Amino acid sequence: MPNPAAQTVVSNPAYDPSEASHYKVIRRNNAMVTFDASKIHIAMTKAFLAVEGGSGAASARVRDLVTRLTGQVIEALQRRQPGGGTFHIEDIQDQVELALMRAGEHEVARAYVLYREERARERRQQSISAPQADIPQIQVKYPDGTQRTLDLKRLRAVIEEACSGLGEAVSVDTLMSNTSKNLYDGISEDELFQAPILASRVMIERDPAYAYVSARLLLDRVRWEVLGEAATQAEMAARYPEYFRDYLQTGIAHELIDPRLGQYDLDRITAAIKPERDLNFQYLGLQILYDRYFLHVRERHIELPQSFWMRVAMGLAVNEVDREEQAIAFYEVLSSFDFVSSTPTLFNSGTLRPQLSSCFLTTVGDDLDDIYEAIKENALLSKFSGGLGNDWTPVRALGSFIKGTNGKSQGVVPFLKVVNDTAVAVNQGGKRKGAVCAYLETWHMDIEEFLELRKNTGDDRRRTHDMNTANWIPDLFMERVESGTAWTLFSPNETADLHDLTGSAFRERYEHYERMADAGEIELYKKIPALQLWRKMLTMLFETGHPWITFKDPCNLRSPQQHVGVVHSSNLCTEITLNTNDKEIAVCNLGSVNLIAHLKNTASTDQSALRTDSTPEDLLELLDTDKLSRTIRTAMRMLDNVIDMNYYAVAKARNSNMRHRPVGLGLMGFSDALLEMRIPYASPAAVAFADISQEVISYYAIEASADLAQERGSYPSFQGSLWSQGVLPIDSIELLAASREHGVDVDRSMRLDWNGLRDKVRKGIRNSNCLAIAPTATISNIVGVSQGIEPIYQNLYVKSNLSGEFTVVNSYLVHDLKRQGLWDEVMVNDLKYFDGSVLPVDRIPAALKPLYANAFETDPEWLVEAAARRQKWLDQAQSLNLYFGQPSGKKIDETYRLAWKRGLKTTYYLRSLGATAAEKSTVQTGTLNAVSGHQPKACAIDDPTCEACQ
Repeated sequence: MPNPAAQTVVSNPAYDPSEASHYKVIRRNNAMVTFDASKIHIAMTKAFLAVEGGSGAASARVRDLVTRLTGQVIEALQRRQPGGGTFHIEDIQDQVELALMRAGEHEVARAYVLYREERARERRQQSISAPQADIPQIQVKYPDGTQRTLDLKRLRAVIEEACSGLGEAVSVDTLMSNTSKNLYDGISEDELFQAPILASRVMIERDPAYAYVSARLLLDRVRWEVLGEAATQAEMAARYPEYFRDYLQTGIAHELIDPRLGQYDLDRITAAIKPERDLNFQYLGLQILYDRYFLHVRERHIELPQSFWMRVAMGLAVNEVDREEQAIAFYEVLSSFDFVSSTPTLFNSGTLRPQLSSCFLTTVGDDLDDIYEAIKENALLSKFSGGLGNDWTPVRALGSFIKGTNGKSQGVVPFLKVVNDTAVAVNQGGKRKGAVCAYLETWHMDIEEFLELRKNTGDDRRRTHDMNTANWIPDLFMERVESGTAWTLFSPNETADLHDLTGSAFRERYEHYERMADAGEIELYKKIPALQLWRKMLTMLFETGHPWITFKDPCNLRSPQQHVGVVHSSNLCTEITLNTNDKEIAVCNLGSVNLIAHLKNTASTDQSALRTDSTPEDLLELLDTDKLSRTIRTAMRMLDNVIDMNYYAVAKARNSNMRHRPVGLGLMGFSDALLEMRIPYASPAAVAFADISQEVISYYAIEASADLAQERGSYPSFQGSLWSQGVLPIDSIELLAASREHGVDVDRSMRLDWNGLRDKVRKGIRNSNCLAIAPTATISNIVGVSQGIEPIYQNLYVKSNLSGEFTVVNSYLVHDLKRQGLWDEVMVNDLKYFDGSVLPVDRIPAALKPLYANAFETDPEWLVEAAARRQKWLDQAQSLNLYFGQPSGKKIDETYRLAWKRGLKTTYYLRSLGATAAEKSTVQTGTLNAVSGHQPKACAIDDPTCEACQ
């Protein structure tokens, strides 16, 4: 077979050489040449012709197939280094081999592998027989133009330090060997730092321990950039205090850091810094921090991980009486990953423009001035990293009369197009895309066109491809769906009070307007079957991912603040339920407890058995409630401080936040906790754990807020709230149940001393709202745990976001398979082939498969049942995605009706497998029993807009 790496230049019009102009190829002799995509095409064509011949139809098939496969190889290479870089010749050949295998061209792939092995043997033989020559020295180019010989001893020392303490799972020699493939004579200093990182990154799929190795190698590069010279981790215990002082001075001088941080007792602060916690990061987490969170001066970063955490902590403690004591306490929970503040807080705490709040909710008035004022507010709020939820229900519908012009309205949709484009234009300082969600009540005359905003067909002037949308559904509509009766659409300029009515009051007024319409007393209305509209809602949700399904009455009837207003929408991620009006923009301030960090030692757990029927009492014993109490007390103080420290771009947001002081304490790592306890997500025990874990978190959050009220006073609008009446979230379920004919079907059991807490809360509470579960799309990646309350997405996959592509492997699965002697290269390839699913892999024991079933292999009813148990403890809502591996109209319909009946306030994305996903056969049996490729509809996992309130 001809040499696949042959350097013969042949013109190939299928590829544009300029596309690869930023890439180089390192040959086996360490020489570097320009990357030429056509050579991959030539080598692959020769491989096919050597096996199949080259006549007639076969030749045409080969030409088309090779063109497609070559494109896949190039795409795979460029994904690894999207900004340009170098590839070793063997890396390219590895990708060619993978492309052939994935295309099912096994004979060609086999011949290709055998040829590579033969050539490798020839090179080894030549090496043995040839006279030994000195190993050529590699020269490194430095930024000042000088060159120095590569210090191989230091390179090995860095790799040894990165592997230290990780045991036999990692190999220094293997990493040194793979790193050498990325070296060439004349390599730049930056590329030299990158070489071992690239070598380690590709090993993550073989063992998750390499995620820590990769992070430590990246840390070596970050230290070099920040300190201006190389420094080992061992040296940082002595270096951090001096560096931290210099870092603050630099940040203050460049107007990046609040000068008040320089007024702390820095001896006390620096003594509390723990450099060893730099080693707790996995690669994805540290890379995200480096790319998007660490402060920089003219593209040179000035922050290291522990100075980052301390800057956030000090920024939140500036107004404390003993600010050093509180800053250190805040630093402890952040740097240990016990609790993490939301992304805006991490971005901006301790800076001169501390916009720390996560999300903003607005109501748009039915007036041109109000509409464009709302759009301006969107831009200002989005500029400083806030996610937006807009209530558009008051705006009159298409065709309604406009008295001022004696004309007719164009409705809501044209304005939403402007909102969409504003979100794109204001990109949050280049850190991430602006993001907004528009809400509309189900009785609005524009609802049918609203449902189609995310379609890819139709008039593009009436489409919003970049913003999110959500239905705001009253209970009465769901009752009409259940009964199969008609539903009437109105324009809000004729039925304006429906916007502010809920429960029985809404029902009475709505039915009154229906009678008026029947009598001809309302000009603009439309009657349609409620079930027809519901089906269109679900159809659009499945096809476009929007609008989301959220429920108006549970959000309002269970709101602690119903005495001072109405909840008109949720936020960008559907976990916030706060009042809005023309004078108040609701604000929420978020952070999440890391649940996996608050389990007791489970080392004694029987690793061969699964817990499927454990009671809440059993599971309570596995929670470290003392540590949870301490963490939550500190977290609630941090969240309350956000309100006072916050920069408010809009006065209406400040007024609302100061008057009501809402916060949203959430959680992450729920799936990790289940895996640690050996509990499958699809089990009664998982539902019970959702119940008990949320009860404990809620209890301590409410208690901490009540204690803060004793120290700082209750929030100004406390009197008249449900809190002041001793009505806690667990009690407010009865308010919702009383408004429904069939009540709310959810378990109401409790285990903690809620009576004692009711008495304390009646005396005062610091925050109008305390609890909300956000998606934690970014902060969970930073600390290396599962997102929010999500089930496992996949056991092995490549994640893409603004920081690049990252291999993610389920370390719990790897541990289980290692224990049984099943973790090897074949298993890695099997998991790749089946897109991270364990179900089709025959080698994996049947007993493990329920534990590691992914989100699409878990019946969504289990997610709803677990969410219903959490919802009873929440004064706000939770960001709940629903996954459908084999979606059908019936299943989707049943699941969303169940969510409503269980009393859920909101749902988030509907995620389903691609309808055209091809089935794959197992290597062992050849049966068609697995689905190729998780391709969720409008999936937010890799969408930066999903992160806007994180």
